[in-house]
Amino acid sequence: MRIGQIAIDIDPLRVSPDYRRLFAGKFVSMAGNAVATTAANWQVYRLTHDSLAVGLVTLASSAGMLIGLLNGGMLADRHDRRALLAVMPIPQALLSTLLVLNSLLSRPALWPLYAVPFGLGLMSGLSSPASTSATPALVGAARMPAAAALNATANQLGNLGGPALAGLLIAGPGLASCYAIDAVCFAVFAVAMTTVRPLPPTTRAQRPGLRSLAEGFRYVRRSGVVGGMLLVDTNAMVFGMPSALFPALASTHFHGGPTTFGLLTAAPGLGAIVGAATSGWTGHLRRPGVVVIAAGIVWGAAIATFGLVSSLPLALLFLAVAGAGDLISEVLRNTLLQQYTPDQLRGRVSSLYLAQVNSAPALGNVEAGTVARLVSPVFSVVSGGLACVAGAVVLGALIPALRGATLTGPATDIAPTTAPESV
Repeated sequence: MRIGQIAIDIDPLRVSPDYRRLFAGKFVSMAGNAVATTAANWQVYRLTHDSLAVGLVTLASSAGMLIGLLNGGMLADRHDRRALLAVMPIPQALLSTLLVLNSLLSRPALWPLYAVPFGLGLMSGLSSPASTSATPALVGAARMPAAAALNATANQLGNLGGPALAGLLIAGPGLASCYAIDAVCFAVFAVAMTTVRPLPPTTRAQRPGLRSLAEGFRYVRRSGVVGGMLLVDTNAMVFGMPSALFPALASTHFHGGPTTFGLLTAAPGLGAIVGAATSGWTGHLRRPGVVVIAAGIVWGAAIATFGLVSSLPLALLFLAVAGAGDLISEVLRNTLLQQYTPDQLRGRVSSLYLAQVNSAPALGNVEAGTVARLVSPVFSVVSGGLACVAGAVVLGALIPALRGATLTGPATDIAPTTAPESV
């Protein structure tokens, strides 16, 4: 395989100015969100000294996002997707400002650290399906694998730099600076989206409601490829998501402080960046579904091994390996989602997919925190990683449609169950 087939393909950024703006805006907002999320997790741990309480922050955010996603998918299939992306960051910036004010109090309240992430998740859920479903219109079907890799790169760059920066800011200027950066980043995203051309759906879906949402559910249930991807990733995130344990592990297992916590949180992002930089080969796979399954196994095995080591450098290495495996899985899952879903359903199917992607880690953090409270943080990490490996093997054996999926589609393997409205 030539070097050009291994390195990440940046062609979508070169040919589409609108995609460049979307990519840049997403990167900035994701980086800011990673800074704020890391700060909130650390602040909750300092206030409660409870890993389960830290996991509940993610759960609050994911609960808000789940509500937003279920509505945002219907909106994205009916209204201009660019408009949704331009409006939603404004209330997010205001909510982040509330966290700034709370952190400046002599005795910060705990409840805003759950209420504000819930609101931020709600707004993010309303806009995320528009972002996902707009990408094919900006880059074309042939460039979707490359665009998926670039989108994942933007996410992981934020996950890499955000937590590391948060660790430095917490130890220096303080928590308020982390939340202030998040507010500014949301404002930058809103401005960037005003420069993108209108992006209405090619066909207009029925009015938002239970019937419209049910149509998306039926498609996911009937599509072995899309449904199979959701199951494989849910297994990985529920049983192999230890991020809620990072504050406790940094303090008690690795005997460090905020900087060690920031490194643990950032390590999967570093591995994902390496995976993204060498992701060109993902656009040439004959059986991408098999690689999705294998990536789930790699994630679980690396997480379990991370829990077994006591050396911080080795721990960071295995977290990086896990992040690389998750990045490859993310690229292929996003590509297959677009290839196997017709445009008139992309908003709703994307919303269900994103609901799983964002809710499963929250459940995983609660599961990890509960097991850590009952036994120990190390036992929670190792047992969760092993359960993830076992689940990926079983699901891979039971879902032949996913094993046989290809990068070329069919994009309409299941027809919509209701007729869309013309735009």
